[in-house]
Amino acid sequence: MEPKAIVYTSNTGYTAQYAALLAKKTGLHAYALDEALEKVPDGAAVIYMGWIMAGKIQGFITAVKHYQVAAVCGVGMNPTGSQLPMVRQANGLGENMPVFTLQGGLNMDKLHGFKKLILKIMGGTMGKQLMAKQDRTPEEDAILDMFRNGGDRVSMQNLKDVAAWYEQETGKKL
Repeated sequence: MEPKAIVYTSNTGYTAQYAALLAKKTGLHAYALDEALEKVPDGAAVIYMGWIMAGKIQGFITAVKHYQVAAVCGVGMNPTGSQLPMVRQANGLGENMPVFTLQGGLNMDKLHGFKKLILKIMGGTMGKQLMAKQDRTPEEDAILDMFRNGGDRVSMQNLKDVAAWYEQETGKKL
């Protein structure tokens, strides 16, 4: 099914950045979910992008009620391509659904209320555990760095698997 638009939900801007990069690469229009509900016809095929919280891709349930989701991209703090089984399970995504995880970033100044509190607690707890661990994996080092230093990890390179899927799905060379 050929996507007609990119629809996304963004909390701190990293998912919006990925949607803009993918839109530029594919020529598709990118719409925030609220805007898409007004501009993209129900039943249209879309690529859905949302930020990840506790494994759940935010906005996904609303998106599938309105659109044929051709592929799902979850944006979080973990390295690109990681946590796919957990994201699939948490969102009820079968093996036939193309699912991608993308490393976004962390900017505590853009978070508010409960989300900020939870990430501070998680960062403190996980940070201590990871610092004490002698044989950290590269993924764990990346998570520790994100909690300690924050930062923006959005890049076109992180979208390479999504772009390859889009080329295969549509037959269009990007």
